[in-house]
Amino acid sequence: MKTYLLSDIIGPTMIGPSSSHTAGAVKLGQVARALVLGDVARVEFLLHGSFAMTYRGHGTDRALLAGLMGMTPSSGDIKNALEIATERGIEYHFIPTDLGDVHPNTVRIVITRHDGVKRSVTGCSVGGGNIRITALNEDEVDFTGDYPTLLIKYTDVPGMIATVTKALAECRINIAFMRVFRSSKGRTATMVFETDESVPDEVVERLRHLSGVHLVIFLKLMEVQ
Repeated sequence: MKTYLLSDIIGPTMIGPSSSHTAGAVKLGQVARALVLGDVARVEFLLHGSFAMTYRGHGTDRALLAGLMGMTPSSGDIKNALEIATERGIEYHFIPTDLGDVHPNTVRIVITRHDGVKRSVTGCSVGGGNIRITALNEDEVDFTGDYPTLLIKYTDVPGMIATVTKALAECRINIAFMRVFRSSKGRTATMVFETDESVPDEVVERLRHLSGVHLVIFLKLMEVQ
């Protein structure tokens, strides 16, 4: 029999009318903030399905921006997120669109940093304040933000997965979930590790210097209040 937590039943502590459209949206913004690796100058929120139809009435627009600026679902400043973003010089746009055969509460967040680097994060709010991240830029991924998460983009060659898992094992990092995504053999691939412990900075740096590794991002366990 599956065990449910009280938070699974009543949802998270939050500001706003809907755990999917508010709390989940804040968390999507938080993850995007963590993955962009720099200050946000401009952001486009491409809203799909239910998000596209109700983002103003349910406060999804404010929630997404709030998370991107580091607020939590219980923050009283969510209602002022649009104004705060303007004060911080962040240019923002909300664009209803059709992202295809995806969850109805899906958003693609396209961020331009102050240094001109552009990065996109796609994810969905699945209920109860829970989310799934499904793409980083054009690369498929799959993680929830509920665990410390390590993402590694690399050239698909024999031994790469073993090298990374060995580095984690040497630091006694236990892997809770691991997924590998690739378009074809020998091309670019992405490893996603959700771990029980935080990965030390020195291990992240070591992985960044491995031959064949293009990008390493470590997403620390999010403090959602």
